[in-house]
Amino acid sequence: MATRKTRKRYRINKGRMLLIAGCLVLVLMAIPLLKPAADIEPDPDPEPEPREVSLTIRCAGDIMGHLSQLIANYDDATGTYDFSLDYEYVRDYIREADLSLCNIETTFAGKTPYTGYPFFNSPDQLAFDVAGVGFDVALFSNNHMLDTKTAGMDRTLEVLRSAGLKTAGARLPGEERTTMVSVGEVKAGIVSYTYETGLYNGHRTLNGSIIPQDAQERINSFRYYKIEEDLKRIGEDIDALRGKGADIVIAYLHWGNEYQRKASQADRSIAQAVAEAGADIIFASHPHVVQEVEEIYIEVPVAAEEPGDPDEDAHTGDPDEGESAPTPMQKKTVPVFYSMGNFISNQRQETLDNRYTEQGMIASVDLVYDVDARVIRSVKTSFIPTWVEKYRTGGRTRYAIVPLVGDYLSNPELVASGHGSRAAQALADMTALIGEQYLYQPEGRSE
Repeated sequence: MATRKTRKRYRINKGRMLLIAGCLVLVLMAIPLLKPAADIEPDPDPEPEPREVSLTIRCAGDIMGHLSQLIANYDDATGTYDFSLDYEYVRDYIREADLSLCNIETTFAGKTPYTGYPFFNSPDQLAFDVAGVGFDVALFSNNHMLDTKTAGMDRTLEVLRSAGLKTAGARLPGEERTTMVSVGEVKAGIVSYTYETGLYNGHRTLNGSIIPQDAQERINSFRYYKIEEDLKRIGEDIDALRGKGADIVIAYLHWGNEYQRKASQADRSIAQAVAEAGADIIFASHPHVVQEVEEIYIEVPVAAEEPGDPDEDAHTGDPDEGESAPTPMQKKTVPVFYSMGNFISNQRQETLDNRYTEQGMIASVDLVYDVDARVIRSVKTSFIPTWVEKYRTGGRTRYAIVPLVGDYLSNPELVASGHGSRAAQALADMTALIGEQYLYQPEGRSE
């Protein structure tokens, strides 16, 4: 008969055996987890991660150089100009974009006297201050680009470039008609055109003046009276950009009827044609007032994820019938800003009895681009409304572009001038015309 001590030892040994057995089971279960990674069979067909790039592209309307603006920004004590404060409150909206463009509607002829309307000639400092705001591209195709003749046009291009801006719409001898800009992994192609006025004794004209022969082949323009011919040329320019690797194409058009707040049917037809020719975004100005914003929808072939097998039968039904399968199509959204209005000028209620000339915008397009498929996946269209402030302070005239966003009525310039109601009217005018659905929503503000 076993003693109590023997029974106790038996129970202890039995417990140890159970513990050891349990540990062995855990070790055996863990062995597969300890298998070297090299021995694990990789997924033979892994799903590639899509490479998508989010971009914000913004454009401002007409940057004018009226004489009163030049006088206001001149320092008698130093004999220098400084336009930088005009853009103080919109600087952040320009700089936060991945690509920012603007219409330069003056020239830099490099000689005095500096002049405003009707023949614009501004000090070089304006170009450098515009670049300092954060703009990347100066659109230089408008009805004032030849105000100081061909020599002034050429020097304007040189000054803008020396300020660090890319240029589009005009070119020096031997240069290409189009412009390409790298935005991170994405290449943006830019085409830019101005309208011509009618023929004069058989000569082509710009702003009513005969286009000099040496300038005719170096400006990008279109003629309403030969629009089909010129649209074909625009399409060829867009195709050329695609051939050079442009991922997206931006078109700028200087067109329309001055002071008309509705886009003409002619310009709507041109926008449709330019979109169908391959433009992804259309910015425009010239009327000196804001016009509508629209999204054009067109059908384009679906972008192939991978090249197809050249030996694969592409027929439908009976292969002997030789009928090709229909190309799959998808909807493409092309934002159109028919007129961005004046970004800054001296056109206003006091000078033209037209409050709409004080109003402008920063046109904004947020898009998602699929780098591998080379297609735009999504587009968001909006506009940042702006208003040109002008008032007297300290014996000087003060200009400022005020963004009508958020608590804009607390802007120091509006407070100092007492012009809050005029700015509020400008916002109401633009919202009613364009639609609240396109109104820019600052971060943190509900839709």
